[in-house]
Amino acid sequence: MAAAEHAAPAAKRSDLPVRAASAAVLLAVAGFAVWSGGLVFELFIAILALVVAGEFARLVWLAVGSTPLRLAALLAGAVYIGWAALALASMPRVLFLAVLGAVICTDTGAYFAGRAIGGPKIAPSISPSKTWAGLGGGMAASALWCAAAVAGLTFAIAGLDGAGRSLDTAGASRDVVLAAAIGAGLAVAAQAGDFFESWLKRRAGVKDSSRLIPGHGGVFDRVDGLLPVAIIVGSVWALGR
Repeated sequence: MAAAEHAAPAAKRSDLPVRAASAAVLLAVAGFAVWSGGLVFELFIAILALVVAGEFARLVWLAVGSTPLRLAALLAGAVYIGWAALALASMPRVLFLAVLGAVICTDTGAYFAGRAIGGPKIAPSISPSKTWAGLGGGMAASALWCAAAVAGLTFAIAGLDGAGRSLDTAGASRDVVLAAAIGAGLAVAAQAGDFFESWLKRRAGVKDSSRLIPGHGGVFDRVDGLLPVAIIVGSVWALGR
């Protein structure tokens, strides 16, 4: 028993370098695609979408026994993933970075708030680790990110149009308050995407969508919260053009 207790922490420690290396590679590839823009970025999004679609199809095949239901689920998944991919590929890079930052802040805020506060679970039968405190922390972090992004853009634009830069003006802008509210709402959407994939994996009886990324699982595991946020933001941006 003592040997087993020591082996478990050792295994976790040995997994950390793999996870860190995988994350570094992913960030480098994604950063290069975003920096390059154009066809490179669109190809990057298309490849990610195809991989996620493949992982989604695998989960559906394991989770659903009826052929008609499988076909319906695959069709719905194709629309869901394709819509998100099209939204990401179409939006300006500044907006893409803002969306990505909101999702990352949601995950980070939810993790630390959930660990620090704990409390009641949202849906323990689907995702035992998700708490209401974590959701609140994710909403707060995403709200702060979106508010800071809009305040920064307002400050930068004020210097370009000759109106004069003013932190007071940027901070007092109603757009900043609206951005914070939007950020909180997007955090809820991101968590919903996370819950959806967790539910699908439980139905399929698997822990990860695949083993494609060493130490991290599959691509779907990494972008489950990004998909609904991309659909919402991309659709609103397209309608407002």
